[in-house]
Amino acid sequence: MKLGLVRHAQTDAAAGLCYGRTDVAVPPEAMRTLAERIAPQLAEGIDIVCSPLQRCAGLAQAIAALRPGLALRTDARIAEMDFGSWEGRSWSSIERAEFEAWTCSFADARAGGSGESTRAFMQRVGEAFDAWRGAGRDALWITHAGVIRAVWLLREGVRCAERADQWPAQSIAFGEYLTVELP
Repeated sequence: MKLGLVRHAQTDAAAGLCYGRTDVAVPPEAMRTLAERIAPQLAEGIDIVCSPLQRCAGLAQAIAALRPGLALRTDARIAEMDFGSWEGRSWSSIERAEFEAWTCSFADARAGGSGESTRAFMQRVGEAFDAWRGAGRDALWITHAGVIRAVWLLREGVRCAERADQWPAQSIAFGEYLTVELP
């Protein structure tokens, strides 16, 4: 069984901006170009599931328009992490002590003081992952880098990264299409 994972196209947000749950836009040309690249790669009958944020939902709709007949649904469980008070700020403007307070208690501290904890984030992504596995069908998720990293951990049986150094550090490019396969 395969789960395709596509990170949304590059957004209009300034480089270095923290925008986890912030609903930033994607330039229409970038959205169209990515949809045209992804749509022909999809198997007939695959389920497309997307984050409700416009950078993912718009891409899912563009792909579905190119591939009529594919099932498309939105799932809030695969939205990006909520970074609380850090949302809309540049990563470089976040005080080191503030960031370290989060990473020192990585599983349970709330990002940005009022955002989501890694444990809560992993739990909701884990619920979506378990639902996909239970359905027994290939699917494509149009989602975010944080969700893709969470899926990598879940595939390995890790339900929560307890420490920041356990979080996958691999870069995921905008528009990257990855696949997770389960026996």
